[in-house]
Order: sequence, then C-alpha cells, then structure tokens
Amino acid sequence: MKLHHLRNASLVIETEKHVILVDPMLGKRKTIPPFTIFRYKPKRNPLVALPKNSRDILSRVTHCLITHLHPDHIDKAGEVFLRRKSIPVICSSKDEKALVQRGLSVIQTLEYWEPQKFLDGKITGIPAIHGYGFIAKLMGNVMGFLIELADQKSIYISSDTIFTEHVNKVLMQFKPDISIVACGTARLDIGQPLLMRMDDILKFVTLAPGKVLANHLEALNHCPTTRLQLRTALSDHGLLNKTSIPNDGECIEY
Repeated sequence: MKLHHLRNASLVIETEKHVILVDPMLGKRKTIPPFTIFRYKPKRNPLVALPKNSRDILSRVTHCLITHLHPDHIDKAGEVFLRRKSIPVICSSKDEKALVQRGLSVIQTLEYWEPQKFLDGKITGIPAIHGYGFIAKLMGNVMGFLIELADQKSIYISSDTIFTEHVNKVLMQFKPDISIVACGTARLDIGQPLLMRMDDILKFVTLAPGKVLANHLEALNHCPTTRLQLRTALSDHGLLNKTSIPNDGECIEY
C-alpha cells in the first residue's frame, strides 16, 4: 500500500486494485480567502502549490472520500475534478445533499459507528469534533474513516478533530495499522484551536498502535504548527520513529 501526501489533508491511498482520493483541495495557490485576518497574517490559501507529481497520481483515482465540506478539504477545483471524471464519492450522510447539489456522484453515505461494505472490505464512519469548546459547533459536522480493505493494512483517517473518546476508542479497540492525524493546530480569529494542540498530538501518537502519518501542515494561513516544530516535539518524546511527516508530493509505502 502507498499513501501519497498531496497537500494539507489531500492524500491518495493506492493499492493494486484501488486508488482512493481523500479530501481534494486541488486549486492553485491563493484561490481561497484567508481563514484568519488578525491572529495570523491574512495570506490567501492555499499557501503552496500542488506538487508537480500530483497530476500523475490523480490520473489514477478510482474513488473519493470526503470528510467534511470546508474549502480546505474540498474546493471548487476539487469539485470540478470529481465531476469531470465522474469519480464515485463516499461521505457522511449529513453531507450527501450538499455534495449532490454540487453535481458530485455520491454512491455511498455513512453514519457514525456503522460499518458498511466498501470495495473489497469495509469502512466505518468515526465522529470527529472540529475544535475545543464552542468553536466546534460553528465548524459543523466532520467524519473520520476507518478503512479495512482485503489483504491491506487498516487505515484510520481521523480528519479535523481534537482528541476525544471517539479517537481513543478507535486507537485502543480497533488498533489501526496506520493512523492519520491533522497536526496544524488551526485557529480562527476567535475561539480555541480547531485541531489538536501539541499535547494531544503527542497523546495520539503515543496511543496509536501502528504507524502515524501527520498532515494538515504548512498549507493554510491559520495553521501555525510547522513540520520542524512537530518533528522536534515528537523527537523529544521518542515518537519520531513511528511517525511520518511527509513533504507535499511524497509517497510513503506501508
């Protein structure tokens, strides 16, 4: 199995049979307004271009998973790509109507904690809480995914979430071989962080039974945590050997 990290939360899971795109933010640099104006410099998003090898990777995509509807997870360019290629989409039942209205081909919707058949295996929707305190309500619904394909390592895409009892349950009970965690510690101009603070990232990596892939880094103006800061914190706690912090366009083989 290969995991291609494209940018931010956009990644591609590639096996011999399937090529699954997750959260396609595929637009050019500076095509999305800043997410904060005052707390961090009001730069337009994404801050970086897609890697040069992304076109080749995307050309092989057979299915798409969407965790939620924020523009840093599916933007206009991502929608155009999915429509143009008629890529089958799998998402939360709460997002189905909006995605169908955008012309996407939703073939399967998920409820939290209810496993369903998916390709040659199964998929389970996992609750994700997008922020500490009141800000999570403003952020709306988010769904993580536990993917268990035949003859492949299991993957937990935790998505945009803080550390919760749900996250803990997946790591402890389902014991995924690979766990993906959003590490940018995003913040808006109001409220607490939208993603795990460093202490919760360290807890996540500590409890993860297998390998960890860190994403949601250095692509958006409201995500201050850098790869170097994350690498240093993981190293200080003896957790770097189980964690990949890929650069955009990098492929990790499991």
